[in-house]
Amino acid sequence: MVDSITVIAPAKVNLFLHITGRRDDGYHLLESLFAFTRQGDEITLKVAPELSLEITGPFSSKFTGNARDNLVFKAALALAQAAGIGAGAEITLKKNLPIAAGIGGGSADAAATLRGLNELWRLGLPFTELEAIAYGLGADVPACLYDTPQFVEGVGEKLTPLTLSWQAGIVLVNPGVMLSTPAVFKAFKEAGSHFDAPLACMEPWTSVLALTEHSQNSLERAAVSACAEVDEALQALKGLEGVQLARMSGSGATCFALFETKGVAEHVAQAIKNKHPGWWVMADELLTESTL
Repeated sequence: MVDSITVIAPAKVNLFLHITGRRDDGYHLLESLFAFTRQGDEITLKVAPELSLEITGPFSSKFTGNARDNLVFKAALALAQAAGIGAGAEITLKKNLPIAAGIGGGSADAAATLRGLNELWRLGLPFTELEAIAYGLGADVPACLYDTPQFVEGVGEKLTPLTLSWQAGIVLVNPGVMLSTPAVFKAFKEAGSHFDAPLACMEPWTSVLALTEHSQNSLERAAVSACAEVDEALQALKGLEGVQLARMSGSGATCFALFETKGVAEHVAQAIKNKHPGWWVMADELLTESTL
């Protein structure tokens, strides 16, 4: 029996994000293409009599509240309750990704915790059951259960897995600011809340060029109005040699740029670090199909 396991909670990247409407309860409807990196937060799970959570890593100091309020702890508790067990676990979250950054940090952490504990506790629950638990934790959590690209609709509950026919190196940049999602949606509303027409189909996401020409992040302008550093990051990425697409992820403030290979992305990332030493910068590659 395995008594310890480490799982990766990769960064979630919105290759596009279209806001198509708003429900009566205030939740916005969206269409988005989620993709994931190989790197991310690391969650180590060990069998223990009770549930506990310790947060370490470069961004651990950003957490000042009670560990029981963290989405990782809530995910563990929700899984134990759904399975009808009293199992415990010693959980260590190594926080490598910035928080409130538009790359699904908390959602990815919660999803990875569900996957890891399902294995550690030998529950054997299918992902369809994990999805139901995940949806109760947050709109992005179900999609983050998988590391394969997902076409996401509704408020995050409608998932269609995709296999990208192209590969890309990626550079993620955060200008060192936390940007709250409610603040961005408030700016979006104040700007007139222009909703996008629903896509006729999931294609043509068969190339980066198509992705560039036929999509956008509908929250980008609102985020820039709420946080000037977002525009600074975007302009820095758009001016790079070899960039195929530069865009904001989620509600920001993290922005990304796609390149032909991971090697090119790593070279570019080092140049950005040298020019902006206060920024968080990560070079990686997008996963084009599931590794689970």
